[in-house]
Amino acid sequence: MPRRYRTLAFILALAVPSAFAVEPGEEGISRVLASGEVDPPRVAPPRGEEARGPFPRLTVANAMLVDGTGAPPTGPVTLTIENDTITRIAGSRPADLDAEGEVIDVAGGYVLPGLIDAHVHLGTPSHAAAGALTDPEYVLKLWLAHGVTTVRDVGAVMGLGWTLEHRERAAAGEISAPRLRVHAMFPPETATAEAARAWVKAVRKRGADGVKFRGARPGPFAAAMAEAKRLGMKTSYHHAQLSVVQTNVLDSARLGLDSMEHWYGLPEAMFEDRVIQDYPLDYNYGNEQDRFGEAGRLWLQAAAPGSDTWQRTIDELVGLDFTLSPTFTIYEASRDVMRARNADWHDAYTMPYMARAFEPNPEIHGSYFFDWTTAHEVAWKRNYRRWMHFVNDYKNAGGRVVAGSDAGFIYKVYGFAYIRELELLQEAGFHPLEVLQAATLNGAELLGIDDLTGTVEVGKRADLVIVDENPLANFKLLYGTGHRRLNRETGAMERVGGVRYTVRDGIVFDAPALLEDVRALVAAQKAAEGRQ
Repeated sequence: MPRRYRTLAFILALAVPSAFAVEPGEEGISRVLASGEVDPPRVAPPRGEEARGPFPRLTVANAMLVDGTGAPPTGPVTLTIENDTITRIAGSRPADLDAEGEVIDVAGGYVLPGLIDAHVHLGTPSHAAAGALTDPEYVLKLWLAHGVTTVRDVGAVMGLGWTLEHRERAAAGEISAPRLRVHAMFPPETATAEAARAWVKAVRKRGADGVKFRGARPGPFAAAMAEAKRLGMKTSYHHAQLSVVQTNVLDSARLGLDSMEHWYGLPEAMFEDRVIQDYPLDYNYGNEQDRFGEAGRLWLQAAAPGSDTWQRTIDELVGLDFTLSPTFTIYEASRDVMRARNADWHDAYTMPYMARAFEPNPEIHGSYFFDWTTAHEVAWKRNYRRWMHFVNDYKNAGGRVVAGSDAGFIYKVYGFAYIRELELLQEAGFHPLEVLQAATLNGAELLGIDDLTGTVEVGKRADLVIVDENPLANFKLLYGTGHRRLNRETGAMERVGGVRYTVRDGIVFDAPALLEDVRALVAAQKAAEGRQ
């Protein structure tokens, strides 16, 4: 196959059913494995010394608490946890340090609800073209090390069965991993409503929590949506340009879609002087510089902020209890590729096959900076301003916005990309308490688990992030690489911050130990490739 056509072929391999029979939910990974170029994905190993508990009784003492409801910090407080559940929150006393069972003295640090990454992929087959499929242990530990206790895997692109296996092992406490909710990827070439309903039934029977759409014919899409709702499944949609003229965000929201991913389909729903995006006449969706370059000019083609169309769109989506999952972080390289390419964490924390996949390559999805110009970056900066304006207006109107990272592509590394998403929500106009609410309670509501997690309250699961300093004052304190700050006494720059502990279902994960494990995994992969 000519090199210039391989990117499009790979995209289709992820999305289009194979010519041979494949179990529903395995369409994309089956095509990749059929090439014979990579081994099947590994399974994460059993948890080790980086994890302890759950304990019959765990006391988290002397903490400033940010509970995720939108309330300001308060403290010091002490939390009592029995097994996996918070049973008491009260003012701290000296006796708390002598409480029965396990005790963590936060010593004036901060406790937050466990963070929820609402848009993830537990690895991606696109890394195969750079030499290997993603190591799940690497991904899972990076999430936990950044305080992420729940993720929504939208697509199960490494295979539904493999992803569900990790969900079940995480739930049982067998591996070091966040809680997983899993959406299977709907094949967009599904031709009939009957076939769509049958596919949804099949993935639900296998255990999928939801369905992810990335384009579909209107009839089969409507049928799949109806079947998913009937079966109590959640739904998400990346409104890809190949089908957005037929189905934009308003169309899918009216059918009961739970969340839109990224922002495709939203400007198109607000076109006033056109129906179709103003594509150059030599545009090719299979050429990803075309695809992403023109995407950066889309928002300015839609209705202006504050216009009747703009406000009418917000009002209708809010009325439909619709959720925006913007994933600002994943496109950030488009407005400043040098920043993304040279991030602090790449050397120690980026797998070598990921680093290769990030570099411009027509064969690999998301590696589109073939000739990325100042004009491209300026267009994307303007795009971001309009996009962020809408998301902030939506939040202010009472709409639900969640935090998601979509890492593994475009220079974005798991865990680190999620913290960057929090910073970008703040850039969009969110108060840090609103950012935290998007990252916790809003995500739990979207996933339908807000009775279990999303806030720090008595009766909820013990999902916590424990940090030494106040992340509301500086989200950079949550990065695994910490925050660079001048020590005025020594005159030296130093690294401060980083998560101390992540607690999920009462299991205490040592974040620095998790990061040490990840550094060792990256070093071992580099050494193995050097030997080869």
